[in-house]
Amino acid sequence: MADAKLQSWRTERGSANDRGYTWAWRKASKAFLASHPTCEYCDQRGEITPSTLVDHKIPHRGDQKLFWDKTNWAASCKPCHDGYKQRVERTGVVIGSDENGNPLDLKDPWFR
Repeated sequence: MADAKLQSWRTERGSANDRGYTWAWRKASKAFLASHPTCEYCDQRGEITPSTLVDHKIPHRGDQKLFWDKTNWAASCKPCHDGYKQRVERTGVVIGSDENGNPLDLKDPWFR
């Protein structure tokens, strides 16, 4: 049963190529990473981690204009992309604090 659900989700979502992750994307993201060598999310917490992929800050959901908007791109390490960023998208809460101990989430009550 779980395998059938997973297969259905993959079919509905389409392949990476179907979603825009083509040769042109790989070339553009490689150039972006060359000029953004550290993970933006780790940087916010005062950590230095090499970036390994380009994340879309706002999920593009197939919108090609948003997909190619470089102001919507963030250099990310895989753990931040697969864990931290997904949690922020699900909850709407930016988790963590900067190197001074201040919350990263500007909506935090601390800022009132």
